[in-house]
Formats: sequence, structure tokens, C-alpha cells
Amino acid sequence: MTDSSGESALAFRCRALSVDLGVGEARRRIIEDLDLEVPRRQFLCILGESGVGKTTLLRVFGGLVDATADSVLELNGERVVGPPQGAVFVFQNYAASLLPWRTARRNVELGLEATTSKAARQQRVTAALRQVDLADHADDYPWQLSGGMQQRVQLARALAVEPDLLLMDEPFGALDAMTRENLQVELRRIQQTSGATVIFITHDVDEAVFLADRIIVLKGKPASIGIDVMSRLPAERDQVRTKESPEYLELRHRVYEAVSRRSGGGKE
Repeated sequence: MTDSSGESALAFRCRALSVDLGVGEARRRIIEDLDLEVPRRQFLCILGESGVGKTTLLRVFGGLVDATADSVLELNGERVVGPPQGAVFVFQNYAASLLPWRTARRNVELGLEATTSKAARQQRVTAALRQVDLADHADDYPWQLSGGMQQRVQLARALAVEPDLLLMDEPFGALDAMTRENLQVELRRIQQTSGATVIFITHDVDEAVFLADRIIVLKGKPASIGIDVMSRLPAERDQVRTKESPEYLELRHRVYEAVSRRSGGGKE
């Protein structure tokens, strides 16, 4: 797939991806023969029942877990082996991801210190903190920030390195319901304005339907793609109006049925 300039329009691709975990007789296949193409700027959510291999798959995408030798992974049209340059993780455990002795600004700088000049670093850090609405808290330490604000610092750190691909592993799972819903709205806004490509793991059907441009449900043991469906929701979303819309309710029903194993698979 290419855009009008001839440049690849795909941010990420995997072909014939299989994953084995364990040693010796305990070794088993977790994911088998998975093909996936993710266009640039797409927000993709991946769901599936507990234990199906969602986090394992994301870790393979980020180079933290090895796929089988015949698996192919590509970022921006280039085959990758090991951790791909341009892919950044955002984890659920924000508290463990931030250095408590560094301010928000200094935490966001962390991924730039080895590669970026001081002037450029300051500019990018300031812009990233503005994107997540934390410019007024740049000099606060993590312990002075709420859980939601700490997670936004982690997101700002990811955005500051200007990633080609954001890999998000249930990043809002440890937050209270109201904070989680507020950050879902913020993440949609940030993704739209930054143009980031996002692969987002969640077990929450409502979260996936609200956030995603596209939803994949993993099925089976070993896992493969059960359904692959595009959202028809507008780019701008609201926690009340969006969730009351017929399009939202229809998609939620479709995805819930797939996750709960009451329907078949397919691509839509």
C-alpha cells in the first residue's frame, strides 16, 4: 500500500507471525500465522478473552518477545529484528515507569537525552507537555501528581520522541472510572492532532469501541484474528453523545459478541 507520493502508507505490518513460549515440553504456541497491516495514523484496538495472548502480541511488536524465525515484521516498509526504532511503549503501571526523583519535565526528557541537543530537547518536551495539558505541572514530581496526571507524563514522554508507532498495553486499567474516561477523550484528541499510529491493548469492550478506528478480536488457542472491523464513529467523540449513538451501540454489540465467543470471525 502506498500514498500519492509513492511512500508506504503502512506504519506497521506483520506476516505469518507465530509465537512460541516456554521451554522444552512446556513450550507451546501462543499465536499462529497472524497477518496484520496497520495504516499510518490509525488507532487500532486489540481485544480478546483473558490469556489469549494480547500482551504477548504487543510485546512481539515492540521487540520484547521473539516471534518464530519465519515471521516477518516491518515498520515503515523496513523489516525489523529486535526492538524497532520508532516504536514506543506506554504501560499500565505508570508509577513504576516514572523516575520519582525527576520532575515531569525531566521524566519526559529521558528518551531524548542521548540523541537530542539541549535546545531541541527543551522545545520537544515543552510541546509534549502541552499536548497532554501538563505544561503548568512541568516542575512537579510524580508524587505531587494524580494517577491520571502521571499517566499523561508517561504519554508525553512517548510523544516527545516523535514515535512512528505507539504501543499501549492497557494504559488506563489501573485508573478510576472517571479518570479513565477523561483520558480516553484526551488520547483521542492527542492521537488526532499528533498523527500518531496507535496499537492499543484492552480487555474493555466499551473502551475499545470508544477509542478505536479499527478493532481486532483475537480468538482461539493458539490465537489468530477472530474479527477485524472498522469503526464508523466520527473522529471527535464524547463520552455521552457517542455512547448513545446507534453506531456505537451496534459496534459494541458486534465486538461484545465476538469477545464472548458467541459469533464467528471475519473482516468487515
